[in-house]
Amino acid sequence: MIYYFSGTGNSRWAARQIAARLHDTAQDISKLRRLPDLTHESQIGLVFPIYAWGAPEPVLSFVKKLPKTKAFTFAVCTCGEETGYAMKKLSDLYPFRSSYSLVMPNNYIIGADVDDAQTIHKKIQDARQAIQTLTDEITQRQTVYRVQEGKHAGLKSGLVNFGFNRFARSTKAFYATDRCNSCGLCAQNCPASTITMTNGKPVWGKTCYQCLGCINACPQRAIEYGKSTQKHGRYTIDAYIDD
Repeated sequence: MIYYFSGTGNSRWAARQIAARLHDTAQDISKLRRLPDLTHESQIGLVFPIYAWGAPEPVLSFVKKLPKTKAFTFAVCTCGEETGYAMKKLSDLYPFRSSYSLVMPNNYIIGADVDDAQTIHKKIQDARQAIQTLTDEITQRQTVYRVQEGKHAGLKSGLVNFGFNRFARSTKAFYATDRCNSCGLCAQNCPASTITMTNGKPVWGKTCYQCLGCINACPQRAIEYGKSTQKHGRYTIDAYIDD
C-alpha cells in the first residue's frame, strides 16, 4: 500500500504514478477513518509534500501511529527544490529503507508566483523519469537515500520549520472575494476540515496545514491570502496532466 497527503495534487499524482508502476494501490491519508491493517503488506510507501523543510502535520501524525512491520518501506517527498532534514526527521519516527525527493512545480503562492508553463511541464517530465528510476530500485528492494537536502538543512528544518508551524499557519489572512459563487469546493476538499460555508461564503477555522488547496483549486479564483497572492497565478497539477 502507498499512502499520500496532497494539497494541490503533486504528491497525489506522484503516489498514483508510483503505485501504477509497482502494481500497488494509493490511499489518501486525509480520508482514512481508521489505521490500516498492514499485516499482509509486502511494501509500504509514503508520499507527501515538503512544507518549510518539514513534513506536514497530518503526515507526522500518521506515521507516529503507523504499525511497524517487516515490509519493505520507502518514502518520497515532493518539493520545490530542497528538503532540509525533513526525511531524516521523519525516519526517526518510522523506519524507511529508501528515501527520495522529487522536484515538482511550485504551489506555495504565498511566498512566490507559480512557475511558467514551460518550467511546469519540464519539472513534471523530469519527475516522470525520476519515478521510473526509483520504482525500479524499490522493486529490487534497494536501500537508497537520494534526497536533495540543500544548504543549512539543520537550520531550515529546525528553527525555520518551527517558525512556520508556530506563526505562518494562521487562517486570519484567508478571504473570499466577490468572485465567489458559493460552490463549496473549498470546504469539501479541505484536508483539515477547517472551512465551513456561512451565508454562501467560506469561513476558515483555526486549524490549517497551509496546503493552499483552497486558493489554488478555486474555479473562480475567488480566494486570496492577504495581499501576497493577489498578483500571483494559481496551480494544480490537474491542469497539466492527462493521467
